[in-house]
Amino acid sequence: MKRLHWPRRLPIDPYITLLLGTVGVAALLPARGTGADVASGASTAAIAFLFFLYGARLSTREALDGLKHWRLHVTVLACTFVVFPLLGLASRGLVPVFLDDPLYQGLLFCTLVPSTIQSSIAFTSIARGNVPAAICAGSFSSLAGIVVTPLLAAALLGGSAGGLSGDSVVKIVLQLLAPFLAGQFTRRWIGGFVARHRKVLGLVDRGSILLVVYAAFSEGMVQGVWSQVSPGRLGGLLVVEAVLLAVMLALTWYGAKGLGFGREDRIAIQFAGSKKSLAAGLPMASVLFGAHASLAVLPLMLFHQMQLMVCAVIAKRRSKDPVPEVTAEDRAAPSRTEAGTATRSG
Repeated sequence: MKRLHWPRRLPIDPYITLLLGTVGVAALLPARGTGADVASGASTAAIAFLFFLYGARLSTREALDGLKHWRLHVTVLACTFVVFPLLGLASRGLVPVFLDDPLYQGLLFCTLVPSTIQSSIAFTSIARGNVPAAICAGSFSSLAGIVVTPLLAAALLGGSAGGLSGDSVVKIVLQLLAPFLAGQFTRRWIGGFVARHRKVLGLVDRGSILLVVYAAFSEGMVQGVWSQVSPGRLGGLLVVEAVLLAVMLALTWYGAKGLGFGREDRIAIQFAGSKKSLAAGLPMASVLFGAHASLAVLPLMLFHQMQLMVCAVIAKRRSKDPVPEVTAEDRAAPSRTEAGTATRSG
């Protein structure tokens, strides 16, 4: 039997370091009074601009071409918005042994957010999987999450998490979906500019999220929500999230095999169906949870780093797997090219 070998240097995302540094700044120098109003307004504008860029980047033609591989995308969406939330609801039984109510709500919110795009593509590419399918699956998940995540949060979290209500759902749809649609509408004029300046605009993306984190954690510090968390509870949260990630990685890999997907598609399903997006979850949490957003995003931040480390190991292992010969039956099945021409822009 082949064994998994941990790389000498695990992929500690430098951006996680920046996020933690931002949390530290918010703890030492939280925005108060007029400063808090300015930070909140800037955070709202940053979120809208962030989703405007998401809309400007997504090619409508590539998304429509990707629908040809619909079985794979439905599988990823089911993992993201059905299986994950069910496991999140099941974790309610771990309160109060491993989790308290605020951390449980944050963990449940983590299971409701959409999948990632960038890391799903990167790991699928390393593992020699279906990269076009990973591009489309991540894009579809992010787009669906703009509407599905707040609706699921309203249904499953209710008014217990920061006063979540129907007004909050409407607010997040307007604040996130409207800019996204505006980006899609203006893509014909600015799409080339966005593609040429992808790296610079990527920095804008990340800077916007840092601003959202600062505003959320500042409000949490002023409201005193961090006094509710103990080191023991954080340790329990890490254990629960490690189990959650292991279960999803196993379900996506072996479940995809049971559904008849080939190796390349199984890789795309595993990496797109087992992840949660920090970039999408942070802005949503700031809108939905208000002062409680800092606790709501803590499980997501921890899960994000954990998934990067574990999936890097798996992707490296998958890259060494022998690629089976293509049979007549395989050629008759949906192939990588059915995911469209997304690789031209990826």
